Amino acid sequence: MDARNTFDFLTNPERFMAFSRWAAPLLGVLSAIAAIAGLVVTFLVPEDYQQGDTVRMMFIHIPAASIAIFIYVCLGVASFLALVFRQALADLAAQACAPIGAVYTALALITGSLWGKPMWGTWWVWDARLTSVLVLLLFYLGYMALRGSLEDEQKAARAAAILALVGLINLPIVKFSVDWWNTLHQGSSTFMAKKGDGLPAIYAWPALLMGLAYLGGFGALWLVRIRALVWRRKARSLSLKLAETAR
Repeated sequence: MDARNTFDFLTNPERFMAFSRWAAPLLGVLSAIAAIAGLVVTFLVPEDYQQGDTVRMMFIHIPAASIAIFIYVCLGVASFLALVFRQALADLAAQACAPIGAVYTALALITGSLWGKPMWGTWWVWDARLTSVLVLLLFYLGYMALRGSLEDEQKAARAAAILALVGLINLPIVKFSVDWWNTLHQGSSTFMAKKGDGLPAIYAWPALLMGLAYLGGFGALWLVRIRALVWRRKARSLSLKLAETAR
């Protein structure tokens, strides 16, 4: 399959529906398996000598924050394809992933607060990392609000796509805020961490398993939501045709 056929596969609604029919449940099953394995390992690892039992919150918080950023990248790419190349399926993909990204970002903020209270002695601090993640959530919410506020669907899609692309500026701020400014937040401890700063293997495995579970869950939900939007658009088009025929 050459590049052109691959691009056509990713933008052709009929081919996408055929692919997602089996891919969505498969990703859901794999996500469930990874989540079960991750939760089991989470409660089997020993306590941290500094954080105690609260270290287990890390396996919920870190993957949620990482996937929230990844989902926004997907939102930005889909918005770019929809805005520049007028790809209808890309527009539906952007619309479908925004609520999922908002949930992941909210989960990252909530678990971060629960983890921060025993570690920092406070639920929230206005440091660069936490503030930029909050801004990420606001971009997700703003995208959804903008799409829902305009009656003209095409204008709403264009305006929301532009907002999504503007929001990409915030992603490097989220990633490098700990390096650029003084902050209470720890640096990266995942595979993107600097040499010597990564998690010990005993803690890296639960984080990896939960990360795969979150990623698979996002993939499954994203495909299901896109499918629902495709069916909704088809139903709307059919109803308009029937209305015109009835006249």
